[in-house]
Amino acid sequence: MTAKKTALYGMFLALALVAGYVEQLIPVNPGIPGVKLGLANIVTMILLYVLGLRASVIVSALRILLSGFLFGNGFAIIYSAAGAALSILVMTILKKTGKFSCVGVSVAGGVFHNVGQILVAMVVLETKALYYYLPILILSGLAAGILVGILSGILIRRLSPVIRQYFY
Repeated sequence: MTAKKTALYGMFLALALVAGYVEQLIPVNPGIPGVKLGLANIVTMILLYVLGLRASVIVSALRILLSGFLFGNGFAIIYSAAGAALSILVMTILKKTGKFSCVGVSVAGGVFHNVGQILVAMVVLETKALYYYLPILILSGLAAGILVGILSGILIRRLSPVIRQYFY
């Protein structure tokens, strides 16, 4: 990896960590545990669209580990990693089809992030009762995915030429 690429990944990692931290400061609490805006996913979307799968996986994995150690715990890392893995997988597949907009890809990512977390929680807690919580999380993933998709689309259009010009 070149020095430029390392610096670029570090910059995006810092942006994702700050976005995740800022999200914790925003007083959005619908009274439903686990519902978040997912602002750090804007960085994941930008990376996926501008630099590709490898960059989005590397930065997401590092963000999950660092934010888990800084702001969470071991379980937060496990749940976030499961959600991110399934989310990035689904987003990559949908993006490659070329049939989905940035918002559509983001919505699928938000929904499948929550599905991944519920699946892991069902295994960890050894209960299928969490399955009933899934519709609420799907709706929150849909709403957050729309917001993240709109913001990501705007930023991708504006940042893509700059990133490609200076770093590639």
